[in-house]
Amino acid sequence: MTPQPNPEAGAVVQAADRDHVFHSWSAQELIDPLAVAGAEGSHFWDYDGRRYLDFSSGLVYTNVGYQHPKIVAAIQEQAARMTTFAPAFAVEARSEAARLIAERTPGDLDKIFFTNGGADAVEHAIRMARLHTGRPKVLSAYRSYHGGTQQAVNITGDPRRWASDSGTAGVVRFWAPYLYRSRFYAETEEQECARALEHLETTIAFEGPSTVAAIILETIPGTAGIMVPPPGYLAGVREICDRHGIVFVLDEVMAGFGRTGEWFAADLFDVTPDLLTFAKGVNSGYVPLGGVAISGAIAKTFGKRPYPGGLTYSGHPLACAAAVATIGVMAEEGVVENAARLGESVVGPELRALAERHPSIGEVRGVGMFWALELVRDRATREPLVPYNATGEANAPMAAFAAAAKKGGLWPFVNMNRTHVVPPCNISEAELKEGLAALDSALSVADEYTR
Repeated sequence: MTPQPNPEAGAVVQAADRDHVFHSWSAQELIDPLAVAGAEGSHFWDYDGRRYLDFSSGLVYTNVGYQHPKIVAAIQEQAARMTTFAPAFAVEARSEAARLIAERTPGDLDKIFFTNGGADAVEHAIRMARLHTGRPKVLSAYRSYHGGTQQAVNITGDPRRWASDSGTAGVVRFWAPYLYRSRFYAETEEQECARALEHLETTIAFEGPSTVAAIILETIPGTAGIMVPPPGYLAGVREICDRHGIVFVLDEVMAGFGRTGEWFAADLFDVTPDLLTFAKGVNSGYVPLGGVAISGAIAKTFGKRPYPGGLTYSGHPLACAAAVATIGVMAEEGVVENAARLGESVVGPELRALAERHPSIGEVRGVGMFWALELVRDRATREPLVPYNATGEANAPMAAFAAAAKKGGLWPFVNMNRTHVVPPCNISEAELKEGLAALDSALSVADEYTR
């Protein structure tokens, strides 16, 4: 689709937004949202006709890009047949979506509880774990994000939690492995893994194993930095959970549905959790949908005992029809395989080559279509390009980098001192190389702040 400039219409959209839309995670008077006129595939464009290659996949959810015709058609067909129906009934789109998801989840995660998104999936997973074990506490990692609702944000380990932290949510945080900025003075992945597991064991011992209902981890942390866990870490957490009767929850809201070159990131590590949360890529974000995949043992807890939770729109037919179509598209078009192949043959090598040319790149890490560049002022000291949770003038270097990327037609995903490379999983090799060339140019701006 060729963008047709219409700045007058854009001005109307932007004015209405400024007058009436209250934006999330923002100081309302300090933002100037771009008015978007349309989107297709890996691109979107504004009302002035400027096109952007989306290296953010929306918020890392358009795994099959924008406006995929088969998914759009499925939503239209479902709307013509049945736009909505209450969750207590068996509905074809809901049943089929659950079946297709269960076919792809690891192990015996064969029961699917549908939610409206990732945050409420986490809320319900934690509720299930507490009811299943009869225990109050949840252990979660620093450098994590699990959602914006009250329980989910309290479980979160990044600064978005601070303003809503009740301090009474029954959450205990620990350090997960992150070799580049190791909290364990580790020098190798093996040391980082062993020491992180020992730290977790000690935390559980001092909290009291009999008080811990669940450990929740993002299989690969997303917004917090795409830190791929070292070999053996998740298996070690699984063993600790089994030994203490703790429910192991993997949050795959961002990492799931092809993002890592596997249907679920857990498959990279040959680990099966007790509960797995998902959203985003399940239907490429076309209609809000999330859920919890539930093990047989936990499902049995609620076999004759009612589960005390639900949502009006749980398993909404339009959302589920979009999920059925999305999973079909991913299977038919080899989207998961595309993410794996291009991640290994293009993204990884190209980003490592960028690191050779740009002193602002401290580390490259990732897999599939799920990568991060950690930007630094000084490679030797690993001083971040901007301070932790920087705002205003302190964040100027990252703001300048992002502005340069956008000027070059690339829409980046930027968080703290990192830029993430998270394009649609079905992006073409040519588009990918186009985006990486624009990233190369924008990084020259970040280089100006190094020493």
